Parts: sequence; structure tokens; C-alpha cells
Amino acid sequence: MFKTARMRKIRIVTLDKYVAPTVDALHESGLLQVSDISDSVQQDPELAELVTPAKATPYTGKLSSLLMKTNGISELLGNSLSEGHGLKDTLMSFISPDMPVQKEVEKLDTEAFIEKAEDTLSQVEAKTSVIEGKLTALDTETSELKSNKSLANRLSNFDMDLALLKDSKYTSTTVGRINAESTSEIKNKLSNLTDELDVFTVPADDKEGDIIVVVTLNEFSDEVYSTLRKYDFEKIEIGNVEGTPQQVISNADARLLTIESERASIKSELKAIAEQWDDDILALKEQLENEKEKNEILSSFVQTKDAYVFEGWVPEKDTDKVEQLVEKSSDGHCAFEIIEVEGTDDEDVPILQQNGWYAKPFEYLVDMYSPVRYNAMDPTIFVAITFPFFFGFCLTDAVYGLFVSLIGVILLRGLGKIKESMRSFGWILIWSGLWSFILGMITNGFLGNFPDQFFKYKLPTVIDAVDAFKHPDIILIIAIAIGLLYTNIGFILGAINNLRYGNVKEAIGSQLCWFVFEAGIILLVSGFNLTAKYGIPLPSTGLVGAVLGAILIVATIGMLVWANGAYGVMDIFGFLGDVLSYARLLALCLATGGIAMTVNILTGLVNDMVPFIGILLAIIIFIFGHIANFLFQVLGAFINALRLNYVEFFSQFFMEGKGKFEAFKAKRTFTKIKN
Repeated sequence: MFKTARMRKIRIVTLDKYVAPTVDALHESGLLQVSDISDSVQQDPELAELVTPAKATPYTGKLSSLLMKTNGISELLGNSLSEGHGLKDTLMSFISPDMPVQKEVEKLDTEAFIEKAEDTLSQVEAKTSVIEGKLTALDTETSELKSNKSLANRLSNFDMDLALLKDSKYTSTTVGRINAESTSEIKNKLSNLTDELDVFTVPADDKEGDIIVVVTLNEFSDEVYSTLRKYDFEKIEIGNVEGTPQQVISNADARLLTIESERASIKSELKAIAEQWDDDILALKEQLENEKEKNEILSSFVQTKDAYVFEGWVPEKDTDKVEQLVEKSSDGHCAFEIIEVEGTDDEDVPILQQNGWYAKPFEYLVDMYSPVRYNAMDPTIFVAITFPFFFGFCLTDAVYGLFVSLIGVILLRGLGKIKESMRSFGWILIWSGLWSFILGMITNGFLGNFPDQFFKYKLPTVIDAVDAFKHPDIILIIAIAIGLLYTNIGFILGAINNLRYGNVKEAIGSQLCWFVFEAGIILLVSGFNLTAKYGIPLPSTGLVGAVLGAILIVATIGMLVWANGAYGVMDIFGFLGDVLSYARLLALCLATGGIAMTVNILTGLVNDMVPFIGILLAIIIFIFGHIANFLFQVLGAFINALRLNYVEFFSQFFMEGKGKFEAFKAKRTFTKIKN
């Protein structure tokens, strides 16, 4: 629970004829994280003389090519199946997604599998390539028609066949847009070039310029264009278009409608193909990924003339399973070497967290921060306890909490079935919402003051001493006390980590000194008779307690300076800031209730003051006001519950690792091995 799983590095040697079945067996079991052995070889000169780096199999390139082709077909078929889905379908995909159907597949060697994959792809491509060609042709024609239509719209004031504006064997026609104010000057300039030239203009379609057409002999075309460029001239290219602008527009619109009908028919054909082949293609894609991974992993091995050597990390509890698996797959032609992690030389060891069913989902939140270092304290159980509580403390509304839990249930029963991250997040929301419900019922948070505002009814579960609307001071004290307790737990964990790694000075200057400081504060305060003076029921230690307290505080300052230098004294303010930061629990608690109360008050005012439609407006304000408050406060609760763990808690002890244990494991979402 508090520590990650014990790991061992295992070195395996097997003959080259057995390396394929050995890799296959390990891949299906998912017990081993294969690591690159090159670093170990460099540190072992004797081994380095005997081995050479291994390479991925020659099939890897072919598998990569087939995988790229399969990805393209899978995307085409997937888009076809999802096309036309509306908002309802999208919501249903979250609430009740289709579960993947596992297809039984045979165990084949790589060469036979490649042959089968090529055969499957050729069958699908024979059908999809024709349809893709038709769709591409329609897309090209659509683009050309829209371009012609756009041109016709720009030249809509021309009552002539646009084909006449094309160049001929002896003449050149230049068409473009000019500023209307420059029309006369341009005509004069062009007329000075040659008599073999004809110019005419018509107003542009937007009436903010003129369309100019210049027809001249080919030999003068460059001079004409050069002259026009001196003005604000925008050339218009005349493509392969015939007919008047109105005819072009009419014909284009008619053809575009026909194209849409043809495209719909072709897409129906594609959808039928997708329904027939999509499961097979998804299964093939998964198989290709698995086969490619197996063939690439050999590049992490080294080899001799007749054998392969490779290394990997394995949880200590699974060491025997790995050895038995390798012995079986290699018919006993193998050897093992177990390499123990020595002392504190564990920075590169992958970590495998081992938390129970309740805490397991919260590993997701810890991983968002950083992987835990091997041998260091795993804080997941603390996050699992405090995050939902902090979230609930910030939200403190029973109704809001029920909705949060409901969202969690939807995630759990929906996407959580196919995605582990969504499953974890669903559980996190469920527990967080339940804490919000519990604390809301205790502190009088039920859509703000809804029962009291509209029904003059007080929830029987409310504890008066912690009623958020009456005693925020008590809630603040509770928040600070929780902060002090949680910070001290962080100090204990930090001291354990530092002492384990021999960082005694760091443990004293960053963690243990604060227990001395807190004892000093308690003794110093108890030196005064607060009961007599302020009525605070605390035992008094008199002058002796005050002196001892002062000595301990001075000792804390000395410990800080010794461990961290002169600026170490400033850490006192950091300590106080960390503890006082938990006051945000009160702030967000009051924000949720205060805004919800405001929504309720506005609802009541509108209902009472606006005649006829007042009740309708009041309902709208009530619903949308609480929805907005819910969304805003849930976001704030989530962020601040994370912050109190990441910043105030983790900073006291957390030691970052290099990465999590990632098993060399076959993906089996769409496939299963035929028995």
C-alpha cells in the first residue's frame, strides 16, 4: 500500500531457434518489461566481447507498411459508420458505448500471418478503392463547379458567353477587377499602347468596382498586363467555362444537387462494406500492432552465433512465473540470472503500484503529477482518502454532490467499460460526490439554502456547530486543523524517505524541525493563562512552558540555518503558508453556498415582482443559475483538491521516479487467441 511492488531485473539466455516462441509467450503473458540490454553490456566487458547487438526481424518493414495501409482503411470504414450520427448518438456513445467484439484468431508465424493480412487487405481494397475513386472524382467535379459558379457570380453583369473571354490563337484576353475611379485613366493608358486593342468595362457584382476586359493581339499582352498592374488590378482567371453567367450558375446548381445524390448513394455502398469488414479490419490492425511489437523488440536484445540474451524487469512475485514460462516455451534450452536492486541505486527501476480496490483509481491522479520513485513512499492511499474529502469540503452541497456522483456512475457504466482512465475517473467522481453530499447535509448545503428559502424547513441532518451559514469561523478552524494534520503526515513521509536514502541533514532541515517548531509554539502559548484571560479551555504551563517553547523555537531556527543556510529561516513563512493555504476549503465552501443562495433569492424576487411570466422567468433563473454555479464550483473543487495534494502535501516528501512498469504485453481488445 505505502510502497511499490518489489522489482527484480532478470537476464534470460535462449537459443535462437526458441527466441520467437519465447518472445511470443512473454508477449501474451504481460509479466515482463523488456529493457534495452546495451547499457548492461557496456558495464560488463566480458559479456561485451561475446555478443553483438541484435536487430529487428526483416519482417518489421513489411508489417509497418501493412499497418499503415490498415490504419487508412480502418479510418475510412470508421468514418463511414459514424457519419450521420447526431448529438443523441454522441451522447449514447458516452453513456452506453458499443463493446468491442473479440474475434478469434489463429496463432501463426510471422510469414504466414503477413500472407493472411495481405489477402484480407486485398479483398477489402478491391471494394473500397473503386468507391474512393468515385468519391474523389465527385469531389474534383464539385470543386470545379463551385469555382465556375464563383467566377460566374463575379461576372454576373456580363450578358455574354464566358467562353468568348478565353485566349485564341491570335488574341489575348485579360479580365480583372479595377477601382471604378481609375477606369478612365486606365482606358487612356491602354489606348496609347496600340490601336489593335479593345477595352470594355461593366460594374462589378458588389457595385464597388468595375470588371475590365481587354482584348488585344498576343504580341501586346505583356504590355497590357504590365500597365494594368500599375493600378489596383485584380486578375480573374477564366477557366474551362461556357455559357452566360446565369447559365453557368444554373447548370452548376443543378449538377451539384445531382452530385450530392450520387455521393449519398456511393456512401451507402461504403457503409455496407464497413458493416461487413469493420470488425475484421480492427482485429487485423490489432494483430499487426502486436506482431510488429514482437518483431521490433529483438532490437533490444544482444546475440551470439547461436543464442539471444535479453533483460527485463519483473515484479518479484512473478519471477517464478516468468522462469517457468520461458522454460516451457524454449523446451528448457534457457538460462537465467536474477539481478537484485542494491541499496539506494534504484532511480531507474520502473514502479508498479499495489493499491487496493478503493485506492487503485486514484493512482491516475498521482500519475498526473509524476511517477513515484521506487522504494519511496507511495502517497496514493492518502490521495484516495483526502481528495474526495477536500472536493466535498469545497463543494459542500448535497444536491450538487449527487449530480457529481451520477456523472461518475455514467462514466463507470459507459466509457469506463472500455477505457481504464474513464473507469478510474468515474470512481473518483463517485466518492467525491458522496463526500459533497455528506458534508452538504451536515453543513446545511442543499442547493444553497433551498429548503429554508422556499419551504421554511431545516434539514434534520444539519449540525448547528458547523452550519456554514452561521459558523464559518468553526469551519475555518476545522480546515486549518486538517491542514496542520495533513502537512505533518507529509513531514513524516518525507523524513522516512530522506532517512532511507541517508539524507539525514535534509530530513532534519526540511521535516523533523517542524515538529520541534510546533512543540515550541504549543508550549509558548500554554505558558499564558488563556483560560482566565480569554476563557479558552487550555491547560497553562506558566513561565516554564513559555521559556521551553521559546527555546524550542530558537532551536528550530538553528536547525533551519544549519541545514539550509541563512535563508533557511524564510522556510518558517513557507510552513505557515502551507498550513494557512487550507483556508481555501472554507473559501470555496462559502462560495458555493453564497452563490447558490443568491440564485435562490433572485428566483424568489422575480417570482414575487414580475406579473404573469414571473414564475417562468423564476424557473429559468433557478435552473440555469444552479447549473452555472454547479459547473464553476465543481471545477474549482477539483482544481483546489488537487492543489492541496500536489503543492501543499507532495512538496513535503514526494520523490519522482523515471517511469511506471510497462509490461511487454499483447493488446487483446478486438482479438483473442483461438484455443
